[in-house]
Amino acid sequence: MTPVAPSDTLVALARAHGVATDFHDWKGTHTVIGDASLRTVLAALGVDASSEEAVAASLADAENRPWRRTLPATVVCREGWTPWVHAHVPDGGAITLTVELEDGSSREVQQVDRWVHPREIDGRLIGEATFELPGDLPLGWHRIVAHLDQPAVTEGTAVSTLVVTPGRLELPEVLRHGGATGLMTQIYQARSATSWGIGDLGDLADLASWAAGDVGAEFVLINPLHAAEPVAPMEESPYLPTTRRFVNPIYLRIEGIPELVQLGAPARSKIEELAATARALNAADTIDRDAAWAAKREALGLIHAVGLDGRRARDFDRYRELEGEGLATFATWCALAERHGLPWTEWPSEYHDPSSPAVAEFAASQEDLVNFHMWLQWLLDRQLGEVQREAKSAGMSLGIVHDLAVGVHPEGADSWGLADALAKGVTVGAPPDQFNQLGQNWSQPPWHPERLAELGYAPFRDMVRTVLRDSGGVRVDHVIGLFRLWWIPEGEGLTPADGTYVTYDHEALIGILCLEAQRAGAVVIGEDLGVVPAIARDYLLERGVLGTSIMWFENTDDQPTPPENYRELCLSSVTTHDLPPTAGFLALEHVAIRERLGLLTRPVEEERAHEEQSLAKVRDALVARGWLEPAAGNPSVIEAMHRWLGHTPSVLRAVALADVVGDRRAINQPGTDDEYPNWRLPLAGPDGEPISLEQAMQSEFAEVLFRATAGD
Repeated sequence: MTPVAPSDTLVALARAHGVATDFHDWKGTHTVIGDASLRTVLAALGVDASSEEAVAASLADAENRPWRRTLPATVVCREGWTPWVHAHVPDGGAITLTVELEDGSSREVQQVDRWVHPREIDGRLIGEATFELPGDLPLGWHRIVAHLDQPAVTEGTAVSTLVVTPGRLELPEVLRHGGATGLMTQIYQARSATSWGIGDLGDLADLASWAAGDVGAEFVLINPLHAAEPVAPMEESPYLPTTRRFVNPIYLRIEGIPELVQLGAPARSKIEELAATARALNAADTIDRDAAWAAKREALGLIHAVGLDGRRARDFDRYRELEGEGLATFATWCALAERHGLPWTEWPSEYHDPSSPAVAEFAASQEDLVNFHMWLQWLLDRQLGEVQREAKSAGMSLGIVHDLAVGVHPEGADSWGLADALAKGVTVGAPPDQFNQLGQNWSQPPWHPERLAELGYAPFRDMVRTVLRDSGGVRVDHVIGLFRLWWIPEGEGLTPADGTYVTYDHEALIGILCLEAQRAGAVVIGEDLGVVPAIARDYLLERGVLGTSIMWFENTDDQPTPPENYRELCLSSVTTHDLPPTAGFLALEHVAIRERLGLLTRPVEEERAHEEQSLAKVRDALVARGWLEPAAGNPSVIEAMHRWLGHTPSVLRAVALADVVGDRRAINQPGTDDEYPNWRLPLAGPDGEPISLEQAMQSEFAEVLFRATAGD
């Protein structure tokens, strides 16, 4: 059915709230967003568009809303900028502004000689005064405070968050004089003989030490470690976490907890029994997170009962104070989940509001359980710090590079604890494109852009700080989501094609990301694949955020882009987690999967012929460079493709651990759920049989690929 075209007034209202009314798809086709989609997305933003009368009223409200505030909720600017701040007071009233810096000092703000006609708002004349912020304010999180000679206007606030961000995030010193080659992997896949059924932080430390010492890797890029549910069933996808601020305790190395040695003989015996049961999972062809977590949860409960004393107790107290209310809220959600199950929407209604007296009473009555979940996060924080120190001491210049997922689970901890910062009635996804021709629905509630600003971007800041702590960098999945996100209305029969883009204040979000990265001494990589406006890539380049290039996607005039023409500020690799490993891609595994699951929108013969033609162009380009013999087999093709990377100017280049071991199986097939074992496949060899981390680290192909990727 053809969507109904929106009225001019509805188009104006949508644009006033950053909702796209049209776009160009991956084929370049201009698409107009239908009336129904716009009204639903506006409703998710809290804007009444239910009728033409409501649309007109909401449009007038959008125009007057800034005048109802004394100050804007948040002001984000770059270092050296002198932005104007508009303050609103009853006409004739006096107002002065000061900036309170995060170090406790304050600065006066000069008013600009600028007269604006007062405006009648809700029956009162409101005037506008303009102030210019000083250009020498230091980087950091500050406050603008208004001093008025009469009460603030109706909905206003006399305090505004001020964030001063770096103009550009400069590269770490090691990347300013040549590129760095590293490893990338989904760490849960890398199971060792000591794993409890899933790769953990101990395995990550071993992998980093080996990669630095044996093949000269400068970093290890891993999957998001964000927290999942504390009870079964645990979400398989690391890209659909319950929260992005905290970490999944399934990654804890039990043997790395110092209090383990204080256990009595019965408890130690029990933990040895649990370890044996969990390690038996290492032989399975799929990863069983629920079984692995059940064993670890019981073991961790025994260790927690030992308690803390001395230096460790003081360190835990400092951690709780640092993380504050956010940690307490998350731990309370975990405790409620253990006592009442999930989803939280089925809990007794008095527990639906995290600020309710009932939740406070529950937390007090379950103090030990809440403390347990805070203790888990402290352990994770300390083990992650140890992993980074191990990576750096082994010779890595960057160490561990983390991954930041796009969003969170619709029924997770953040949907409970940060509900007022998330939009309701919509989910995030992507419109149809070449590799996902039906589009994608990631089932994630998006940030509410206006509410995020009203909260001073604190939820975003706190999340970014956690991910950047003790790391060499962060990869931001779908970085275009900091500019715009594809919102999909919820409802029967609605598909990703029924969505539209909603814009975000990218100057604020990316500025905050750069500020926190600079303070952490970290690099930021934006995954800018797919449909990305050129202006967004230009902006990221301006701010010092690296892009992402996947060799399969890099084409110029229908031919593989020459390596010399790759971007310098970029992380380049042959493959990514949304494609099969290179051996599988060469065997057209991606076509076979989509055919089997009914995800193709054209005949499989046509799809296969198209992909074979693309592969032939890659082979021909490699042969023309003298890096591949015409009749060479796939291992030689894979080596030559990495040599292609080695001749790019990209400051970061990555080798997939799956390519090192010759794995062929895709770890994820976008657009699927239970139809494919997404995120559940361990590392496997060319024959599809699982292999251990120890076996992976013995691969002679690792040195071959790293030497090629380094340009040797």
